[in-house]
Amino acid sequence: MRSLAVVVPSAGAEEARRNLRDQGRLRHDLRVAHLDGRVAFPVYGPPDPVPRSAEVVELEFDSPIAAGPASYRELLTLPPGEAELLPRAFDVVGDLVLIRLPPELSPRAASIGEALLQFVPSARLVAWDHGVHGPERVRTLERIAGEGTFRTRHRENGLEIDVDLTKAYFSPRLAREHARVAGCVRTGERFADLCCGVGPFALHVARDGRAKSVVAVDRNPEAIGLLRENLARLGLEDRVTAVVAPLESFLSPPTVSDRAVLNLPHEGIKYVSPVSATVARGGTLHYFEVTPRELRASRGSKIVEQMQPVGSWSVEETHVVHPYSPDSDIVAYTFVRGPGP
Repeated sequence: MRSLAVVVPSAGAEEARRNLRDQGRLRHDLRVAHLDGRVAFPVYGPPDPVPRSAEVVELEFDSPIAAGPASYRELLTLPPGEAELLPRAFDVVGDLVLIRLPPELSPRAASIGEALLQFVPSARLVAWDHGVHGPERVRTLERIAGEGTFRTRHRENGLEIDVDLTKAYFSPRLAREHARVAGCVRTGERFADLCCGVGPFALHVARDGRAKSVVAVDRNPEAIGLLRENLARLGLEDRVTAVVAPLESFLSPPTVSDRAVLNLPHEGIKYVSPVSATVARGGTLHYFEVTPRELRASRGSKIVEQMQPVGSWSVEETHVVHPYSPDSDIVAYTFVRGPGP
């Protein structure tokens, strides 16, 4: 059967599928087609906007099929008590699938991995995500299905980023934040990406090309090595200064910026004051933190109290990025420094 189709590289297939599903464009009555490193999704109409890497064409698809499972959970047969423990959400990074499982499901990990491998288009490897640990913020991952390494090429916002999740920090849940912050950058600004991991904020800002300078800092040499590889592959190495350094040493003496990002959700608060001292008057600090829901209404003003000794700061905006635990969220705070001392 012939249908309009959106064709994307395999590395970005899961992100494209979710976007098409969320827009109500994805057809579920035709089989997805795999075309030599690309994936073709049958659609009712073109997405808005059309991703930079996508092509909208008409293709011949296999015969109509019955609706497939709406969730990987439908591919598993578990006792009711265990079925209720199955997570509803999982992360996709390139062709890797990450899921956090409760300990009670440990005996079922392999079958859960196989279900996800079957459910997620172009998935190559499924891992049990045991969280980010240590000063270099590296994930502890346990393979439960699939094969190959934990290095992959992830696509978000039209940008391809090589990551290795066992060596450097990267979160696919911040894709919209990477684009949002980059979109805020004004022509001629000096931009600093602090505790950058593989540097997605810096890469987005460098790709857009409005910043006068971009500095990306992380204490993990593996993370900075991956950032430099991405910069070279994308032809952006002249736009970003990538620095291996603990944040404390980078801040003394300070490198002044007009806009800075501090994405250190668990312990960033202890750096807020010294970081704010490096932001020029009239500048902006984008700060990400795990915040208990009961404190969120007043949390921004409390953080400002720690920043005030080094300038006149105010809260411009706050919003929840995504839930973190049953009683807390990852929250994005935007602070603006006043023109006075």
